[in-house]
Amino acid sequence: MRDSGSEHAWSEFVDRWSGRCARDPELATLAQGATVGFGLRHGTDRAEFRFSDGRFATGASAATTESGPEFEVSAPPAEWSRFFEAVPRPPYQSFFGMLMRVSGAEVLGDELVFAQHAHLVRRVLELGREAASGAAAPDARSAPADGAHDGDDRRQAAGHDAVTGRYLHLDVTGSRQRVYYETAGSGRDVLFLHTAGADCAQFHHLLANPALRSRLRMVSFDLPWHGKSPPPPGAVPGSYALDTDTYARTVMALVEELGLRQPIVVGASMAGEICLELAYRHPDRLGGVVACEASDAVPGRQVRWALDPRVNQALFVPEWVDGLMAPQSPPEYRAEVWWGYSQGGHGAFYGDILFYSGDWDGRDRVPHIDTQRCPVVMLTGEYDYSCTPEMSRRTAERIPGAHFAVMPELGHFPHAENPPRFAAHLSDALTTIDTHSPKPEPADDHH
Repeated sequence: MRDSGSEHAWSEFVDRWSGRCARDPELATLAQGATVGFGLRHGTDRAEFRFSDGRFATGASAATTESGPEFEVSAPPAEWSRFFEAVPRPPYQSFFGMLMRVSGAEVLGDELVFAQHAHLVRRVLELGREAASGAAAPDARSAPADGAHDGDDRRQAAGHDAVTGRYLHLDVTGSRQRVYYETAGSGRDVLFLHTAGADCAQFHHLLANPALRSRLRMVSFDLPWHGKSPPPPGAVPGSYALDTDTYARTVMALVEELGLRQPIVVGASMAGEICLELAYRHPDRLGGVVACEASDAVPGRQVRWALDPRVNQALFVPEWVDGLMAPQSPPEYRAEVWWGYSQGGHGAFYGDILFYSGDWDGRDRVPHIDTQRCPVVMLTGEYDYSCTPEMSRRTAERIPGAHFAVMPELGHFPHAENPPRFAAHLSDALTTIDTHSPKPEPADDHH
């Protein structure tokens, strides 16, 4: 952000910012039904934005009412300058990232109202970034990664793709459950596990990737309570709470029922954590794991607003996770991630985070993973502020023989926010596993 230098310069900046807000069709859509005022505190400078009856009303560099805004987003000027860069460094891509990782970033005032309007705050701040930098951030679609065109299913012609879905009746924790799964390709078995509160649609672009389909039999599935897999019979909505044992047993039950032969298990976030647990528990049953965005413990990620009846879960949860993605990731993929999180069942995200940032604690177990029997590759996106690259690196260093790499220009959902780019990292990881695996390749006629 340009140094305001004077009260006049700050006022001019806020005027430009307000003009963008008034003209922005996305903000106009997000504002439907909203009547709220909130502010931004930038040292001694302030800006206030008001919405009335679902319309953007005003943006000003001074209070517009005697009572002031319902809440303010606040940070030191130097930190806002980093946020307002056209392509910010992590964790400045998101105010939620700043709240978690930047000293002095805070919400002042009514935090409930902030949670109820996080979608408006996010878009207003994005428009502020455009006003500060002089232009919108570069469109990642115009600059794909090297090799990203290969297998990019956005270019597929009209018609059916190669992904098929079915239901499996699975015995988990003493009850029969109906579990939805998808599969594509032939060759070595690879099992994808979705992130918290999401479903296997996250992997559809990878399953449709021709290069991957030519050498891998890929499987992804919806955990019970997620996507097309319903809760167990008689379960009360909102009562879901995932734990390490149930998660591990569910994955292995599916492996057995589908007859997967030494599958390589791939997952990110909570799924990356369970990859490490599976490598510890079942080293001879798996061909290896690719644990993305994973650490032996991830504290501080439970958020009460995800289950608060006063907050629209279908708006708040996708906003909570949206900032975890890299700004370079293509907008259409990011939009799919946002939409997928908006579809989550009541309490599913909250119940998963009870595992991700609570029940899961592998600090006493990860040093005992035998990578001679089950190779471990850990990958973490540069922009992940929930499980940072340094957290993953420290965990990998505690696992004898584990391999770790940072994925540049990717965030917490690498497989979904930029599937073509992640496919290259996945291919490298599979090569590493093949190089260090003592197990023979599955027979070609297995499938």
